[in-house]
Amino acid sequence: MISIKNINKWYGNVQVLNNCTTHVRQGEVVVVCGPSGSGKSTLIRCINGLETFQSGEVIVDGFSLKDKSTNIAKLRSRVGMVFQHFELFPHLNVMQNLTLAQTKVLKRSQGEAKDKGFALLERVGLLEHASKYPNELSGGQQQRVAIARALCMDPVAMLFDEPTSALDPEMISEVLDVMVDLARDGMTMVCVTHEMGFARQVANRVVFMGEGGVIVEDDDKEKFFNQPCSERARMFLSRILKH
Repeated sequence: MISIKNINKWYGNVQVLNNCTTHVRQGEVVVVCGPSGSGKSTLIRCINGLETFQSGEVIVDGFSLKDKSTNIAKLRSRVGMVFQHFELFPHLNVMQNLTLAQTKVLKRSQGEAKDKGFALLERVGLLEHASKYPNELSGGQQQRVAIARALCMDPVAMLFDEPTSALDPEMISEVLDVMVDLARDGMTMVCVTHEMGFARQVANRVVFMGEGGVIVEDDDKEKFFNQPCSERARMFLSRILKH
């Protein structure tokens, strides 16, 4: 579903991705983790063209981001993205947030878009909040709306960029529960997260990135958690799992 081959990216003289290569099979859940500043968010944003890269190749569902004939806007509509800070339109209510892209991009009728929106709000447990505005919702509720909005576009894959890092501890589980359900339903997912409990529960593979934007390890989750190959990964796990 997603193929990343030898991509390199610089910000000026600073290299933030260094010859990164990995892949995501259809229905697979891949967790990307590592220390701050290791290029995790940059890597995931390269998958749907939110970040450009200077060399290498990214292929998503058969379409190469390097190919100038690839319609990046259309590709983005097929790859759902959930951000750290929700990115809901504050002047639109929940249902309007869910139907806008459906009607503008997918050309669905208002009735079709609303039916889809109601079904997904029910799925994330927010059906009764359809007419509320984002500022009337908790952070966890806003993030669940953001997930529902992405799912409204019938994505072939979902990208999550630290979706719980801006949430209070009590709200993290309600978002992770939705993500766990998606994983169990077979959604292809790439998640940048420090939630190692989530990774242990649903990830098929873990990609661990180190300083300088290097992929240090790319292993199935059992091997990563029980027998990490690198000293850097062992140090990371010992710190993050200490408590």
